[in-house]
Amino acid sequence: MKTPVAFIIFNRPDTTKRVFEAIRQAKPPKLLVIADGPRSDRPGEAEKCAAARAVIDCVDWDCEVLTNYSDVNLGCKIRVSSGLDWVFSEVEEAIILEDDCLPHPSFFPFCEEMLNYYRNDTRIMAVCGGNFQFGHNRNNYSYYFSRYVHVWGWASWRRAWQNYDVDIKLWKEVSDCDLLPSILEDTKTLKYWNKTFQNTYDGLIDTWDHQLTFTFWSQNGLTILPNSNLVSNIGFREDATHTKGNSEVANIPTEAIDFPLKHPPFMMRNIQADKYTEKIQFSATLLNRVKRKLISIFKLISLINN
Repeated sequence: MKTPVAFIIFNRPDTTKRVFEAIRQAKPPKLLVIADGPRSDRPGEAEKCAAARAVIDCVDWDCEVLTNYSDVNLGCKIRVSSGLDWVFSEVEEAIILEDDCLPHPSFFPFCEEMLNYYRNDTRIMAVCGGNFQFGHNRNNYSYYFSRYVHVWGWASWRRAWQNYDVDIKLWKEVSDCDLLPSILEDTKTLKYWNKTFQNTYDGLIDTWDHQLTFTFWSQNGLTILPNSNLVSNIGFREDATHTKGNSEVANIPTEAIDFPLKHPPFMMRNIQADKYTEKIQFSATLLNRVKRKLISIFKLISLINN
């Protein structure tokens, strides 16, 4: 493996250790670690942050370790965005994992091959490891193209990140000109993203990833999504920043992607897959959410039995 890995950690040493072990098996030549500082009003959090950072001291392979640690708590929005600014000032491309995103071993070679294959193709903005299609295989190839970016394990290039603006200053013009309906046909999805981008623009949401979606859409970019789920989010619990409680997308089983990869001979967005994503994530009914959770459980049982 030759690709640098960026690792975003905070206050959960247990999940940090599990993801670190996956990185350790991949043995990247460079590890860039981003860490936020403890919140002053949370007793014991300083010790948890220190324990999470101590995991990084366990690097035992030939690896250059770079750290970007904050002494104070910056919050999710500023810490992750400023940390990735730093990452892409250091390297041209990187695989990015957070402390609760547990990758399958094949996630790393998949990302590395995609980064190499599409390095100079500016139509592609990111490579993602997550697949939330719940058993729907979208084509006969290893991956498909989407407008959505799933940031629970992903990879990108400096050329794509340089368009990122944490304040999404372009949103006002996009909103005033009513440009979002040109890419979002579903009424509920359009309403969801209009509200989400407006709240993000107004500073009401402490996050960084909605801005990434806006960046890619404003550049008419595509992402790569695998037909196998390569990353499982193990962080849905009460001490999470955003992923509290349970979810149909929590702990989705991972499975290997086959090599050699089968590359699509075309670059066209898979509208069917994107409509499914919109249906389940942005306009889903309770019944559909229950159905998907049951499908995920049955799939896990099947994998265990096999």
